[in-house]
Amino acid sequence: MSLAKKIAHNTLIQIIGKVISTVLGLLSLALITRYLGQAGFGEYTTIITFLTIFAVIADFGLTLVTVQMIGGVKEKDRENKILNNLFGFRLVSIVFLLILAPLVLIFMPYSAAIKIGVLITTIYFIFPALSQIIIGLLQKKLSMDRAALAEVLSRIVLILAIFIVWFYDLGLNGILIATIASGASSFIFHYLFAVKFIALKPEWDLTLWKEIFSRSWPLAITIILNLIYLRTDIIFLSLFKSAGEVGLYGAAYKVVDVLTTLPFMFAGLILPILTAAWIDKKPEYFKNVLQKSFDFMAIIAIPLIIGGQFLAGPVMKVVAGSEFDKSGIILQFLIIAVAAIFLGTMFSHAVIALNKQKKLIGFYAFTSISSLIAYFILIPKFSYFGAAAVTIYSETLIAFFSAYCVFKYSRFFPNLRTIMKAIIASLGMGIFLYFYPDNLQLSAFSIILTIIIAVIIYFILLCLIGGVKLEDLKAISRKSSGSQPYNSSNL
Repeated sequence: MSLAKKIAHNTLIQIIGKVISTVLGLLSLALITRYLGQAGFGEYTTIITFLTIFAVIADFGLTLVTVQMIGGVKEKDRENKILNNLFGFRLVSIVFLLILAPLVLIFMPYSAAIKIGVLITTIYFIFPALSQIIIGLLQKKLSMDRAALAEVLSRIVLILAIFIVWFYDLGLNGILIATIASGASSFIFHYLFAVKFIALKPEWDLTLWKEIFSRSWPLAITIILNLIYLRTDIIFLSLFKSAGEVGLYGAAYKVVDVLTTLPFMFAGLILPILTAAWIDKKPEYFKNVLQKSFDFMAIIAIPLIIGGQFLAGPVMKVVAGSEFDKSGIILQFLIIAVAAIFLGTMFSHAVIALNKQKKLIGFYAFTSISSLIAYFILIPKFSYFGAAAVTIYSETLIAFFSAYCVFKYSRFFPNLRTIMKAIIASLGMGIFLYFYPDNLQLSAFSIILTIIIAVIIYFILLCLIGGVKLEDLKAISRKSSGSQPYNSSNL
């Protein structure tokens, strides 16, 4: 199978898988919020966020380092050795940091329910941490369809487990155990689907571990700094505000988490191609791939901002229930940050392809410190609106910093024609949504129908003004059917 056909196949399968897992993710969110209510979901969000901080630190940038270290390796034995040592390194780091979590918890002014929940849920984060190494391998092999299937299956396990919790009324701790079951099943499925390529097992080669550490520490620092401005909003909310307010913000943020899986999925597919292009000294190919990727992100991100202003409220009512209707206003703010993430993710991954991630550390430090100060000032005064405002600020700033770094070291500056056309088409879609009757947005079916009509209107307008060209669609069709040879200039 040609490279173009492999990419097209993987992208299509991932999109299908992501659509299914997104629907399942929203269904699980709907079940959890309705079962726990505002305060209970606030406690659930606090527990998961608290442990996420330690899990993200333990990530150490190893997902991206995996792609880097095995990207140019041709010998299977060498590839296996690298992967097994990455697996061992990841296992040690995640276990060590998760042991620290309960110790830090002693000094936090949380309720007994939250502290017990943290103790129960700690083990969950081992599973996604180990799965990420496997995902790095599947990215290189252009076999992300396997990862997509594993994600869908684990979401099904989560929903089944939540139904059991409902039936036996197991409360917050039952929901946490259901979350653990989902994480464990995800790792098992990823492991089984990767056996075709390697039977992973932890290895302890100190020479390789030094190389892993050397490559990963700049990413680890940026991830920790990124963590400060991304996750401390909920921690600050949990310290200064009620569990109910945390629940409202957490429900809206959960929708954001679901939406932002797409840009990271897509960027993960493109990263090996960008890395290979730069290593092979093909700057024009590098820029062409990055421009096409930026255009794709813009075509999705811009209508999210416009559509979110009209549909955030109805979406949150349908997804989380009427008790979370105030989450719609929060989502209207956060959706702007989602657009920044879509556009910025391609640039941040391009920085990694250029091997210039160390150059971003100063920018991340500035963003993290300024965001931390802003959280401390704004959250006590404005609650979740203050948290959302700082999230928009930080994500937008990082997108600009990443774009600047890419320009400095590759001289790539994105052509903005497509993004301007996406704005025009999105405004046209917005006019439709403005006049669309509110009483036709009261159920899940009507919301889905509204979104489908809006998307159709957007893409029709986008095609009419040349944002998406018919010849591009024909070229994609020819590539998918294999009727013409691969041509990098068309990627």
